[in-house]
Amino acid sequence: MNKNNKVPLYLQLVDDLIKKIEDNTYEENEKLPSERELCEIYNMSRITVRNALQELDRDGYIYKLHGKGTFVSTKTYKQNLVNLYNFTDEMKKINKTPHTIVLSFKTIKVDKRYADKLQIEPGQEAYEIKRLRMADNDPFIYETSYLPKYKFPGLTKEELEEMPMYTVFNEKYGIGVSKATEQFRATGLRKEEAKYLKDDSNQPAMLIKRYAYDEKDLIEYTVSIISGQKYYYTVELT
Repeated sequence: MNKNNKVPLYLQLVDDLIKKIEDNTYEENEKLPSERELCEIYNMSRITVRNALQELDRDGYIYKLHGKGTFVSTKTYKQNLVNLYNFTDEMKKINKTPHTIVLSFKTIKVDKRYADKLQIEPGQEAYEIKRLRMADNDPFIYETSYLPKYKFPGLTKEELEEMPMYTVFNEKYGIGVSKATEQFRATGLRKEEAKYLKDDSNQPAMLIKRYAYDEKDLIEYTVSIISGQKYYYTVELT
């Protein structure tokens, strides 16, 4: 690990552990070293190691068994949603007034992990956008979206504050979302997420990862955190 690197130490550890999982240094369902052992192996603090493991858990690379330790996940299968939808339309259907607060908007150079998700090369630029989705002034969803910058040159925070993101895609860039896949997982609220969702840390929540496409081109990767007390999904099987 390089302490002079601008990339936080816990993300450097995440990348290193992912490499070891992908090259089968750690195989499926194999128990990982404990937090204490990882601290010794990487000469890192307990909180740094814990943050890295939380990130890997959220990304589905590992799972925890109470009293037994942390293990490498098996490969998962994705279930496509029955219908393509967006938050704004869904809230209007249930007679709630949708509103979005853009918490942060910045350009980043993606590491390998996010480059793979966005189907671009490491080091290329992407927008990182954090938003709070509101319904009747009640916070519903904390979202972090990543968009390949070359697809949306000149995108601004102000545009996303004035119009739904997919409307901006369509009207400014002529890009539509033709399909999306989502992965659902149970999680616990982190401190920042709990603050914005007006809930307590570690309360149950739903984590949703969305990959949105314009035909075959991936144009959006979004991680949504939804308080388990406020929202649920119904999937109709026919």
